[in-house]
Formats: sequence, structure tokens, C-alpha cells
Amino acid sequence: MESIVLKVLWVEDDKGNIEEYSDEFFKQLFGEPIVPTSFEEACQYTQDNLGYDFVIIDIDLTKFSDFDSEFVNTIKEKISFEAKQAGIVIFTMLLESGFPKERILFLTGNAGGGGDNTYDKFEKYFNSALMPLPEYIDKRDADTQKQLTEKLESNIIPYLTLRRGIIEGCNFLKSQIEKDDDNIQFREFIKVDNKQPTIEIPTTDIENYLDVLSQLLALKEPNDKNIQYRLFLRTLVHEWEENIYPDSLKHKHGNDSSKINDLLTFAWLMKMTRNWVSHANLLEPLDPQIIAFLFLINMRAMFKLPKAIQPYEKILLRCVSLLPANDIDNQVLIKSIHYVEKNVDDILSSLSINKSNYFGKKINTIYRQNTGNPDAEEHDFKSFLLQYFWVNQKSELRKLSATSDDFLPTLARHIYKNSFS
Repeated sequence: MESIVLKVLWVEDDKGNIEEYSDEFFKQLFGEPIVPTSFEEACQYTQDNLGYDFVIIDIDLTKFSDFDSEFVNTIKEKISFEAKQAGIVIFTMLLESGFPKERILFLTGNAGGGGDNTYDKFEKYFNSALMPLPEYIDKRDADTQKQLTEKLESNIIPYLTLRRGIIEGCNFLKSQIEKDDDNIQFREFIKVDNKQPTIEIPTTDIENYLDVLSQLLALKEPNDKNIQYRLFLRTLVHEWEENIYPDSLKHKHGNDSSKINDLLTFAWLMKMTRNWVSHANLLEPLDPQIIAFLFLINMRAMFKLPKAIQPYEKILLRCVSLLPANDIDNQVLIKSIHYVEKNVDDILSSLSINKSNYFGKKINTIYRQNTGNPDAEEHDFKSFLLQYFWVNQKSELRKLSATSDDFLPTLARHIYKNSFS
């Protein structure tokens, strides 16, 4: 089953219509829509710009029973409208909240043919004010379901997929903390001095961190996404400061990394990324693929999560790769890893720099050589990060190439092609 990549707010006063116009494929891809039970609730939802990505509105909402309520009367003091026009009120509230017009669709029987049809009447009013209404789909058409699904599918863009995965991920991780504060694994990476942790990490700080991340990607895709991705990435990695040291976890496990090698890999990747983005822009231009990859491994390092892939991770893996490898041949993998190690060694040799024993130190050396050096040869530092994932776990390659649906091999299949291309 496909992972859900869009959340839909559906303002409809007859739930039977929603069942009629949404088939099994719709539910697999977009899940159960958010369906308000009253006009007041629909108005409240317009203020929640994190809760949904797309809005479907019926114009005539006369079956809602709250049009004589105090709440609705307060609105009517400002806007004179009837229940059969209420969908237009929801539309204007969405615009006022900053929701993009292009992600709103009217699904109505009150359009087409001109005359007194509500949509047509309001289309004239809005156009005269230089505010065109969003398009509509006629409920009476025989291919309504097909039109609706195509319209939603056309909105599945990498930016929205990334944003939804991050929001769902932050919400899920907050729920894990609420269940058990010990799910904050990040504290195990704190440096210890004189047998005491050098810093404290209150639960509220982690909750605030997740809240900030969930709100950093704007509702509307910006023209210059790189600036927004840069801000997001620097916020994501900021927590991996000098008092956070990956080998602290290793020491707590008696220096036996065999059972925690994946966590150490994730932690060192984040520590290294923090250093890189703090002092240079060598990972730019940033894109949903690298942001999703780093978000996934960051949260696996910071929180105790089940081995199985989580729903929000399925969403983000669509950003990493829509066509993951079906399987990974161990012999081919070993040759690929050998090739990238040799490539990095050759780069260092060309710079007359002595090679260290560790791949992480090698690519860090190349990073330092390139930082602030306009004459330096260009290198693919995004690929270096992906390759570090493989090289640092050479002793655990069978785990990475397993056909399991656990997180580690699933991630491996999604990054495999881009790691060695």
C-alpha cells in the first residue's frame, strides 16, 4: 500500500457524498479525509495550516444544522450569507489564513450553465475584484472520481511531500515522548565529565525543537526553496553541538559497537553535517532528497524507535527515492564501497594530503580543503554523506542488504542508487 502523502480537508455536509466520490485508491494515497461535522468546525479548521495540504469544498452546506448558532451569527454581522453559499465563506477564510488558492477545489453541483448557479454568480463577483475563484469539479459528471483523483495527484510535489512527512514525523515523535520520556535517546550522546553529564536536556526543549521543525517549511512553496531548506537544515542539526559526542553512547555500551553501529553512524552523520553547514554551503543547492535523508537519520539517532519503518518515514522515503532498489547484491555492494573509498583516497593524494584510517575523517579533510577556497575542485558532498552511511557499516552489510521491511534495509534500498551513481 502506498504511504499517504497528502492530508485532505473535505468540507461537505453529506458524508455519503464523500464515500461516493472516494475509492480505495484515493484512501490509500490520501487517507481518510478530515471531515468537519458543522460549519463552525469547518471555520475553525481554516486556521490550522499544519493539519492539511489540500481542501475540497462543497458550496451548498445547508445540511449543517448550526447556521442559527451564536458563532455563525457573529460571522453574519460581518458577511451576509446563506447556508447554500457557505462554502464561499470557507474559501475566503482559507485565503485570509494564507492557504494557497491553487490547492483549493470546489466539488459542487452549483456550477455551470450560468444564471443563478451559486458558483457562477460568485465567479463574476470575484473576477470583477481581480480575485478568480479556484476551479471546480461538477458532482453530476460521470467521471467525478477520476477528475478528483487526478487533481489531487497533480499536487503531490516533492516540497509538499517533504513538508507533510516532517509534520507527521514531529507529531509522532512528540506522542512517543508523551508516552515515555525515556524515548529521548539523544541524552545518551551527552559528553560526561567527572562522571557527570556536561549539559542537561529537558523534555520541554526537545518538544519545542520538534514544534519549531514542524512549522519551518511554509505552507506555500517558496520561489527560492534553497533559503528555506538552509534554515530548516541548520535548525535540524543545531542540537548536535560540542557537548553532544556520538562515542559517548559507545562508551556506555562497553565500547562494543556491534549492537549500536547504526545509531553511531546516524549520530556521526549528524555531527559532521552540523559542522559542514555551520561553516560552508557545500551541500547546496539543497533539495527534498537530502533534507528527507538527514531528517530520517537524525530522528533515528535522537529517539528510540521500533525497528520497523514508521508511517511518517514512508512519506519521507518518497522524497529520497520513488524507485528504490528491489534488492542489493552483497558482492556488488562490496565493490561499490571499495570504489568510493579509493575515489576519496585519490582526491586526497591529488591534494598531497596524508590519508587517515577513517572515511569520515577523510571526507572532513576534503571539506576543510574546499571551505573558503574558490580554487578548490568541486566535489559532491551530498554523495559523501550517503557513502559514509555504507562505509561506516562495512561489517554489517548483510543487515543493509536484507529484504526486511525494517528501517535500516529499507533506507538502504532507497539511497543505494544515488550513493554510487
